[in-house]
Amino acid sequence: MRTTLKIVLPLIVSVAAVSLLFAAYQVRTEKRNLRNELSRRAEIQGESLQESVEPLLERGPEKNLQRLVERFGQREHLKGAAVYDASGTTLAITTGLPGVFRSRPTAATRAAQADAGVGEFLSGDQVVTGNEIERVPIHIYALPLHRDGSVVGTVALLHDTSYIDEQVSRTLRDSLVNALVQTLLITGLALILVRWTFTGPLTRTAKWLRTLRTGQANAPAAISNREILDEINHEVTHLARDLNTARAIAEEEARLRDSNASLWTAERLRVSLRNKLQDKPLFVVSNREPYMHVFNEKDQSINVIIPASGVVTALEPVLLACNGTWVANGSGNADREVVDANDRLRVPPDHPSYTLRRVWLSDEEDKGYYEGFSNEGLWPLCHIAHTRPIFRPEDWLQYQKINRRFANAVLQEMEGTESPILLAQDYHFALLPRMVKEARPDARVAIFWHIPWPNAEVFGICPWQRELVDGLLGADLIGFHIQTHCNNFLETVDRALEAITEWDRFAVSRQGHITRVRPYPISVAFPENSHAINETRNSGEERAALCAELGVEASLFGVGVDRVDYTKGILERFRAIERFLELNPVYQQRFTFVQIGAPSRTDIERYRIFLEEVSAEVVRINARFQTARWKPIVFLKKHHSHEEISRYYRAASFCMVTSLHDGMNLVAKEFVASRGDERGALILSTFAGAAHELTDALLVNPYDVSQMAERIHQALEMPEGEQEVRMERMRRNVREHNVYRWAAHLLSDLTEIRIETPERVEVP
Repeated sequence: MRTTLKIVLPLIVSVAAVSLLFAAYQVRTEKRNLRNELSRRAEIQGESLQESVEPLLERGPEKNLQRLVERFGQREHLKGAAVYDASGTTLAITTGLPGVFRSRPTAATRAAQADAGVGEFLSGDQVVTGNEIERVPIHIYALPLHRDGSVVGTVALLHDTSYIDEQVSRTLRDSLVNALVQTLLITGLALILVRWTFTGPLTRTAKWLRTLRTGQANAPAAISNREILDEINHEVTHLARDLNTARAIAEEEARLRDSNASLWTAERLRVSLRNKLQDKPLFVVSNREPYMHVFNEKDQSINVIIPASGVVTALEPVLLACNGTWVANGSGNADREVVDANDRLRVPPDHPSYTLRRVWLSDEEDKGYYEGFSNEGLWPLCHIAHTRPIFRPEDWLQYQKINRRFANAVLQEMEGTESPILLAQDYHFALLPRMVKEARPDARVAIFWHIPWPNAEVFGICPWQRELVDGLLGADLIGFHIQTHCNNFLETVDRALEAITEWDRFAVSRQGHITRVRPYPISVAFPENSHAINETRNSGEERAALCAELGVEASLFGVGVDRVDYTKGILERFRAIERFLELNPVYQQRFTFVQIGAPSRTDIERYRIFLEEVSAEVVRINARFQTARWKPIVFLKKHHSHEEISRYYRAASFCMVTSLHDGMNLVAKEFVASRGDERGALILSTFAGAAHELTDALLVNPYDVSQMAERIHQALEMPEGEQEVRMERMRRNVREHNVYRWAAHLLSDLTEIRIETPERVEVP
């Protein structure tokens, strides 16, 4: 009841205040209207009396005047009349008028002076009757009297206005009664509505949540979808589902804790690594940060953005469990506004549980370290996409400088931690493992290389291959996606450095330090309830809805999801679609391919040119085939949310992943994970790491346009039974080898490495 009153009381006060204001306005309006009406009536009567009095003044007998004013005094609300000469002497006056009117009133004097009608309201305090006890409010209206064009006197009409006060009082009383009744009625209805639409559902929701918290089975639904709190209902339902899922996972983990059949989940990863870390924090370093802060352009408020990242999905549960630290480049335009004096920030925002340490880069440093050496040099070198890598001495200097800056930040965060554990991410930090290891020999250091590692001959193109390989060998563990990349790395070590390569156990011994090299195929977080992911539409209905939104008429479509990068085989993919339509004209005006292409690294000239090439190729192919309501390729050149992309995954007849070279490519696994209906086909490049796991995909050579055209035809013609068999096997693989398993195996291997701790050497 207290909650209801808190909600309703402001409404009661507001209704009462509005009702009182309206009552006051009504009373004021009524009084004004009555006075105006009386003034108009007095004016008409005064003119009539004036016309009657002026002829009598010429004749002279005052008794005629007296009879006239007596007769006028008998009219409604007219208390009487009086006639005055030019000097103000009373010539005739209605019997019974207050004595004060035997002298010419002010209104009559003003009428004579102005030679015009003058009206005036007098309150009861200003008018006293003969016995000086009764006080009567009066309205006086005076007009001048003329003879031969001159003013020779005045006539005054006196109306009793007490009836106006009585009418206003009645109006006030009625208005107050109406206000009271309205307030009571609205209050009653508000109480009923609040209890029905708010407090009732909230009470039921609270009761429902209590039953869920206490673990009672078959808890009733919180509130029906028809109630006004449907948005809260939606969120609470998700919360309940997550709670039930977490409880089911915990029960399953308890039952199958030591079973190889047990699936890795965020909770299992957290518990497992917490035990293995033995209350030690985990340190992670990456170029991309898990949380960005940016200014809202509309009101300059600060918004938190969570960049899409499988690495964040996998590692955050561990950092949450061990109060770890994530060191990353502060790239948001409001990042500096929210850190403390040591550039630290506790995250996640809603439940701070680990530390984000931000490192700052100038535009010049970012251009040299990130855009230059990392993405114009190492990226094309490792992907072998036939784009010439560019290695500039100035970029190399920036790369060394920034690796040292990040290493120093990591070392600062490690101070006071015995035998710390560090996981570095990707090709941006090839030098960092050696820098950290030299300063902290007791640290366990791992780096995961997310892009391919080319063969030794190709990597030898890099002028600083020795320094890069030596920097990586500072780590205790180096992870790649597939075994081939591990083999290529060991061959590169053999060619570039003086070291002992132990092929039997995939390790490198250099200067008394052992570095293990292992494959850890990264994956995605498989949704356990993907068979019922709010799929209000089946794939056909979703496809029809998307086609309507895109403005094309097509009964079939494929999808591609990529950053607009020259390593993704987008141009080859489009040419395969063109070839497919040439060979199979029956699919023209039936099949459309949707390419979701997020612009990437547009500050680099090669990427800008490639984006233009992709756009031009779409225009060329569409111009060849399209009709008024159909075109073969729809190019969506912008960033899309995961939810938006999932709609295309679920509606597509197939997904094309045609990377010219890729470490893994998670789009392939995301597509498989999203197909809870176990339909659709995956066309996958043999040069993507995912091809080693998803063998039920339709594998292609992305350089073979004719082969890709055949695979498109095969995907569109594939029977549903075959689709289901292939997709079920791929989904099982992605489910069992999810991103939590990747993190668990990598970090478990790292924690089990035995470190021979030498005497600490202080590095100035």
